[in-house]
Amino acid sequence: MPDTAFRQVHLRVQHHRAGGHAVVARARLHAPGHHLRRAHHQAQERPQGLPVPQALRRDPHPARYGEWWNKNVDDVEKDGLLTGLGPAMSDAFTINGFTGEQPSCRGAGAYQVEVESGKTYLLRIINAAVDSELFFKVAGHAFTVVAADASYTNPYPTDVIVIAPGQTVDALMTASAAPGRYLMAAHAFESKTAANPPPFDNTTATAVVRYKGVPDYAPAAMPALPAHTDVVTAGRFYWSMTGLVRRGDPVVPRNVDHSMVVAFGLDQVPCAPEQTKCQGFAVVASMNRYSFRFPDKVSLLEAFFRGVPNVYSEDFPGAPPPVPAPRKVTSVRKVNFNDVVEVVLQSQEYSSALGTENHPIHLHGFNFFVLAQGLGRFDASMKSKYNLVNPQVRNTIAVPAGGWAVIRFTADNPGMWFMHCHFDMHLPLGLAMVFEVLDGPAPNLLPPPPAGFPKCH
Repeated sequence: MPDTAFRQVHLRVQHHRAGGHAVVARARLHAPGHHLRRAHHQAQERPQGLPVPQALRRDPHPARYGEWWNKNVDDVEKDGLLTGLGPAMSDAFTINGFTGEQPSCRGAGAYQVEVESGKTYLLRIINAAVDSELFFKVAGHAFTVVAADASYTNPYPTDVIVIAPGQTVDALMTASAAPGRYLMAAHAFESKTAANPPPFDNTTATAVVRYKGVPDYAPAAMPALPAHTDVVTAGRFYWSMTGLVRRGDPVVPRNVDHSMVVAFGLDQVPCAPEQTKCQGFAVVASMNRYSFRFPDKVSLLEAFFRGVPNVYSEDFPGAPPPVPAPRKVTSVRKVNFNDVVEVVLQSQEYSSALGTENHPIHLHGFNFFVLAQGLGRFDASMKSKYNLVNPQVRNTIAVPAGGWAVIRFTADNPGMWFMHCHFDMHLPLGLAMVFEVLDGPAPNLLPPPPAGFPKCH
């Protein structure tokens, strides 16, 4: 693989492998910031144009957000498929594995970080939750965002961070408050537009920022988080950042080879026979009315590499077709190596009972430029809003409920690459599609599987 770009590694990993086999992945990472390894490098360089305070602590502090269920999570997922309505909501959120202390209950199960007055700290923030976007604040402190999804941004000052599943944010925080104990807190950003939206996890996870010398038993101030439904604050954060352009960085390609509109959302369908707990209807998800079906015998990547027939079709539409109901298919969009692809991602309401919601759309294998975002329906006049100079560079974009986002990327990484919603349950419901990127000239070829790679069984 060329040394000039970030690559996401193909991992042909199965849930059930023959015993005794180990899988070793080799990657060459060149994008700055931090990367979230997904189961389905940090570069210590200072980029020109990005100010780094003299007192910056070099030991970054991770803030990993997650979810907790009181039940076995495999059972939660299976039950969601049997009911046809998706999994039950989580029982709590976590920060670095702890639900945290509340003002009424200090010292029980909270992650804690010690800071020194006047020092600036790098927070590496990861949303590893599977079903929730989150608001995040630290009482009495503000942030300067310097990277998102492992790509540098122009410094963006804010007192609140909004982050979707699969996204990462790097933010500087200066310990400039009066010495004391302060809570960092996270709770859900809930964007569903259904007339009667389902319940959501309204708990708050906390961790402690304690100034050096302050005792553990001192009271901790709680930040005022935005309301769960504060779409204005969420939109301001998501839409205001711009990319830091450095000499030698990729620029936005101007000539587009594939211009696509991909509408996606949730719909209602009759219960399937295997959905034994389903009552009346089940939820299905689709992109351009194609509800993605995983092949059951051969992986897409193996079928692509070995030329196995009748595993998938190459007819994924470039625009929403006028069909009344989604089709369950295994369909891909074929593009040549180095083709430039532009995708308008349109959040669509197919069922008033289900409405719309923010969807974190993640593209495997590539970073993409975020040219524009907005509410309502996209139309051609909105191309005048494209940022072709310093757009955000991401791999996961939170498309607003009932709104749209425009992304553009160069298909310079051969293979089969998923684009899907990063709400975990939306993938088995079908909210996904695949780009089939053909081989380029050597050495831009899909490598063969390693010798002795375990077989599916």
